[in-house]
Amino acid sequence: MNNPLPELTLPQMLRENARRMPQRIAIRQKDFGIWNPITWDGYHRRACHFGLGLRALGLPAGGRVGIIAENRLEWVLSQMGCGLVGAVAVGVYPTSPTLEVAYVLGHADVDIVVCEDQEQTDKVLAALGDLPCIKKIVVMEKKGLRNTSAQHRDHVIAFDEVEALGVDYEAVHRTLVDDALAAQKLDDLALMIYTSGSTGKPKGAMISYANIRGVTPGLIDHLELDADTTHLSYLPLCHVAEQMLTTFCPIYLGSQVNFGESIRTVQEDLREVAPNMFLGVPRIWEKLHAAISIKMQETGGLRRWLFARAMQDCATFAEKSAQQRSFGERMVFALYYWLIFRALQNFIGLRDVHVAMTGAAPISPAVIRFFRTLGVPLVEVYGLTETTGMITGQRLDQVRIGTVGTCIQGCEHRLSAQGELQVRGEMVFAGYYKNPEATAASIVDGWLHTGDVVTESDGQLKIVDRLKDIMITAGGKNLTPSEIENTMKASPFIKECIIVADGRKYVAALIQIDFETVGKWAESQRLAFTHFRSLVETPQVRELVEAEVRRGNEQMAQVAHIRKFHLLTKELDHDDGEVTATMKVRRSSIYKTYADEIEALFRSRE
Repeated sequence: MNNPLPELTLPQMLRENARRMPQRIAIRQKDFGIWNPITWDGYHRRACHFGLGLRALGLPAGGRVGIIAENRLEWVLSQMGCGLVGAVAVGVYPTSPTLEVAYVLGHADVDIVVCEDQEQTDKVLAALGDLPCIKKIVVMEKKGLRNTSAQHRDHVIAFDEVEALGVDYEAVHRTLVDDALAAQKLDDLALMIYTSGSTGKPKGAMISYANIRGVTPGLIDHLELDADTTHLSYLPLCHVAEQMLTTFCPIYLGSQVNFGESIRTVQEDLREVAPNMFLGVPRIWEKLHAAISIKMQETGGLRRWLFARAMQDCATFAEKSAQQRSFGERMVFALYYWLIFRALQNFIGLRDVHVAMTGAAPISPAVIRFFRTLGVPLVEVYGLTETTGMITGQRLDQVRIGTVGTCIQGCEHRLSAQGELQVRGEMVFAGYYKNPEATAASIVDGWLHTGDVVTESDGQLKIVDRLKDIMITAGGKNLTPSEIENTMKASPFIKECIIVADGRKYVAALIQIDFETVGKWAESQRLAFTHFRSLVETPQVRELVEAEVRRGNEQMAQVAHIRKFHLLTKELDHDDGEVTATMKVRRSSIYKTYADEIEALFRSRE
């Protein structure tokens, strides 16, 4: 299919929107409980001023600007400001510790860093001696700036001061932005997005404007997005998944994005915004699943019975869209919608959603079925940083739970002899920054080797596991850890499950409980506990998890059954190197940390 989008880069498209629909609302930002709108004209004008302010500070054409912040208006003003003056944005996870921040900023040769607040600024200042390229640190929230030490004060400037510098700079360099956009080509570098580094140091994926324009039509088509689509932006903008829905699609479509007050207010913001599109990583859906489970635990017996009956009666048509249901199915759903589902959809803020997505990591099919039965049109999508986002997804009227659907337009695919998914198309990234060896290993003859093993049936793709993660037991049986782990994580009481099976006689696991859900359960059982460890060490909690593991084992082949498990007495932590900034498990790190506990699981059979 032809690409229907204009032959324009993202910054060129932003300028076009400002010219074509200047007063249409592009963004709403919530501050102190009030949603403040910004028009396309305002978006473009402020981004121009910020970009020009960066040039006034000495940012060269093609320079690099790091951004360390939660999602907010200033994040996209920084990103688009860079693009409007021919610079490149480099996102950094705000949850990253100083060493990770320093690595990304140093590796990317960042010239100027934009920080959200004093906390993020301090991380950069602590590493400044190892970052000779950095000229200035721009801070969005000025509170605390006065405490900056005298030796670092000259390095720090407030965000609004940079915008003011840009206004003055524009008076002298009136054509700079237009000249930069006239010279900008689709092949130019737009973003550098660093991979999560689950198996080593993060790699800087170079994303061009052509990559962005190459992936966007498929997203719009597959997800049925249009100019009236509304989105709540809350997943990290330094991740390609959120970039798709906060910048790529909205700027090409002219649709609206909302920034809540904080990552901690997402559920409240969802209720207020009532977006018609929503993206959640599996952990978000698992948390919402657990929240509903807690709510049903706390309600009366009649409501619990009604909920169970509703889920049972509506599960039979969970894969159908609302339009595909028979008259009888519509009547059944309508009854339960008014009795119970509507209230639960309101509770999680997704009553008006037209399409809900899960991606970025594997998810249990049981969790998808749960939400689809509830009336939330949840579909599974798949993509990589290296594919500039989503490249496969379930169409709203072609849902097959357990698959990641079909390829988007413009994306070719094939399977290797080992079943590895390989793809090519305009969305395949430009390569890894300063790492030609990794680039050559990743892209061979134009085909990107994704590293994911898939199976295909009737055009629908099913992710088996990462090629490197597939385990072979001592008995020679191949196991896919993610399938076993996600089956267990479908339980609202289990937050993480890390399988140990490679070269072993049987499957064992490290399990982390969901503190909130298990805590509520313990309270209902009148069990005393004071903190995470004391809860885990309660014998009744062990029995609860054993029951959940047995239930999960019943859904799998005998060879995949978890025979023994160890309950972790602390939550896995990014700062301890156990999970990435996107909460992906660092399997090798965990195996090393818990080597003694793992060996104990295989010393004797109970």
